[in-house]
Amino acid sequence: MIIKPIKTEEEYEAMLAWVDEQFDLAVPYNSSEGEQLQIALLLIKAYEDVQFPIPFPDAIEAVKLKMDENGIKSKDLAAWIGSKSYVSALLNRKKPLTLKIAKLFHQKLGIPAEVLLN
Repeated sequence: MIIKPIKTEEEYEAMLAWVDEQFDLAVPYNSSEGEQLQIALLLIKAYEDVQFPIPFPDAIEAVKLKMDENGIKSKDLAAWIGSKSYVSALLNRKKPLTLKIAKLFHQKLGIPAEVLLN
């Protein structure tokens, strides 16, 4: 296989098949074939990043997921950002997610800032 940038779906499929073969052959990581495999994987990732982008999740949905994962209730958020009714309005999208609250969610829930600001 000639290692070159992937430009078409056919080249992508061919590269995937070749990588599959290399894994089946258990190519050593530090060999020249292993280095070619590493380059091929980088090319595949670059192609996939462009052709199949993963959108950021919705900010409020991310907050709800983190709340569920950490066993946090709406009343717990009220202690951080204000009244229970404000939290309810925020989670029901009736109030906007402000920069101040986004920063708080980033710090307290560990949600990436990119998710909260999109």
